[in-house]
Amino acid sequence: MQQEKNENRQERQEKKQSRMEKIRQGMIRNKRHLIQLAAALLANANFKGFWSGTIWQGKSKSICVPGLNCYSCPGAVGACPIGSLQAQISGNQKGIPYYIAGTLLLFGAVLGRAVCGFLCLFGFIQDLLYKIKTPKITVPPKVDKVLRYLKYVILAVFVIGLPLFISDEFGIGDPWFCKYICPAGTLEGGVFLTLMNQSLRSMIGVLFTWKLFLLFLTIISSILIYRPFCKYICPLGAIYGLFNRFSFFRMEVDQSACIHCGKCEKQCKMQVPVLTNINSAECIRCGDCKRACPVGAIHLEKR
Repeated sequence: MQQEKNENRQERQEKKQSRMEKIRQGMIRNKRHLIQLAAALLANANFKGFWSGTIWQGKSKSICVPGLNCYSCPGAVGACPIGSLQAQISGNQKGIPYYIAGTLLLFGAVLGRAVCGFLCLFGFIQDLLYKIKTPKITVPPKVDKVLRYLKYVILAVFVIGLPLFISDEFGIGDPWFCKYICPAGTLEGGVFLTLMNQSLRSMIGVLFTWKLFLLFLTIISSILIYRPFCKYICPLGAIYGLFNRFSFFRMEVDQSACIHCGKCEKQCKMQVPVLTNINSAECIRCGDCKRACPVGAIHLEKR
């Protein structure tokens, strides 16, 4: 009888510890979301723009924010690095965009894709959409592997190639990615501005309808798949991913402590091969693998 009581007591203690651990993990995840929210508010501090339907034109608009945040968003007080890159490449004085390249190099060298995990508004939006309670979809590994390269194709073709080599009689090209693909711009800029301006609503045509369709697909897929835009489409994520192995903040696995239980890889929603390539270009530094490790073998390293 006493042994049974001890077993029951131990079982209750284990359940209590499990509940406390879940609460602790939730609090840590909420801290990341609070950082994401703070970054979103700082990048879109022109709050009156959302009800006036106007775009901030202050001097801060010449400064690039680290994440994907549309220049045309009524609240935006800074410029999107991809939009700025395209504006330089497609302008009538084409040249090397030194300032933008330097900004991307700085953020990439220091943070890598931690920008995607903590400082990008559209990444935050996808995180929130994925929290909606629905059955989730797992993309087959072979399909997922091929789709991961799509963002590099988009970067090379739509962000750099087409704006650089296709221009009108005045030597000005189109910002192809921003104009024809980017759902972040549609949501943050196009939708708000169209709702607030009758003149813009009267000009809605095929292009805006196409962008709304892409936005709809992105929203639906983000509910079912974790961060599909980040994984497969985002050219900014493609750029920052190139720095993951060399950035100041890196993830490390202590192989001497690792017990190879696989919990870290099961927990990673970006499907990073944690044990063999934790600093993969796909890692957004969310820390889920670190929290899942039962022996504390994963840690953040500052170089």
